[in-house]
Amino acid sequence: MLIQAWKTRLIVACLMLLCAPAANGEDQPLWEAGLGFTILDFADYRGSDERSSFLLPAPYLIYRGDLLKIDRDRVRGLFFEYERVSLQLSVSGSVPVNSSDNAARQGMPDLDPTLEIGPSLEMRLYRSTNEDLTVDLRLPVRTVVATDLRHSHNVGWVFAPLITVDLSGQFAGAKWKTGLALGPLFGDKRYHNYFYGVAPEYATAQRSAYVAESGYAGGQVIGSLSRRYQRMWVGAFVRWDSVSNAVFQASSLVRQDNTLTAGIAVVWRLRQSSQRVEARD
Repeated sequence: MLIQAWKTRLIVACLMLLCAPAANGEDQPLWEAGLGFTILDFADYRGSDERSSFLLPAPYLIYRGDLLKIDRDRVRGLFFEYERVSLQLSVSGSVPVNSSDNAARQGMPDLDPTLEIGPSLEMRLYRSTNEDLTVDLRLPVRTVVATDLRHSHNVGWVFAPLITVDLSGQFAGAKWKTGLALGPLFGDKRYHNYFYGVAPEYATAQRSAYVAESGYAGGQVIGSLSRRYQRMWVGAFVRWDSVSNAVFQASSLVRQDNTLTAGIAVVWRLRQSSQRVEARD
């Protein structure tokens, strides 16, 4: 289980930090690959008061295909695109939690890592003339699968609308790119109970039995900063999560309303495609 947890944390680290941005309209290689390291610090789950920090090796991958794109912050599959509206593939996830290492979950089943996948309707709300400032609305709906890579089961659905603002060039300083994203989170009953439900057999004097409902799950704000050098990319992010007023806030597994996740990565490009394409958001 420990080895599997490390593998999963590494995968999540890659998804969160290791994909570098390409400047809009620039001629770039179709793919790039490399290696580096990342430092991550995060809560066990949203609402947890216990944290973990890791220094991990970090594979680096960018792909700029017409239908599949792997970039700074996500893996995207393009279903259709028309002017300022597109339908894309949205992917996210969560890390595993060993309940024996978390005081709030002592004696409860471990939390397997989750994979979230589903469509995202995306709308370009604004793009400046020189493309230094863009504002988008993302409306992803994702089904959630919990898996230890031997067994898997569906644990519900999430809806995570986001307003994203990306700055580069004159707005963010030469060669730096910054991003800001914020929005509410919603989940169904199964998803909320996977993380915050307490079955009667796991109730204790300090942990009451609890059944979560579907609905509002709090909000998040994400900030990022990155810069691309000749053969190196550096990036950092911080994410603030709040479960204040969430439908599961009364669960005894919620130990605090606000949690922070942060990370930094440095990667070196080792190989790249000879084929070049125009790189655009």
